[in-house]
Amino acid sequence: MHEELRAAAELFKALSSESRLTLLRILADGPLSVTRMVEASGLSQPLVSQHLRSLRAAGLVAVERSGREAHYSVSDQHVTRIVDDAVKHASEG
Repeated sequence: MHEELRAAAELFKALSSESRLTLLRILADGPLSVTRMVEASGLSQPLVSQHLRSLRAAGLVAVERSGREAHYSVSDQHVTRIVDDAVKHASEG
């Protein structure tokens, strides 16, 4: 059980940034390039790339490359539900 709690804590660490939550919500609709995520989020390209690295390291997003183009997607739909539930919970309080 201790290992499961450690893994859950790591997940919440990865989700502790408003910018990363924003990117996950944007990706919930389907795979996008960094350029499209920059447009949709209003974040700078370096910041989007930095947060995507963190999300990839946590196993929350995947990348598929086609030539020079890279498209990112949510790795696990459970994460999308966690984010949606957290936003809903926060707005009810």
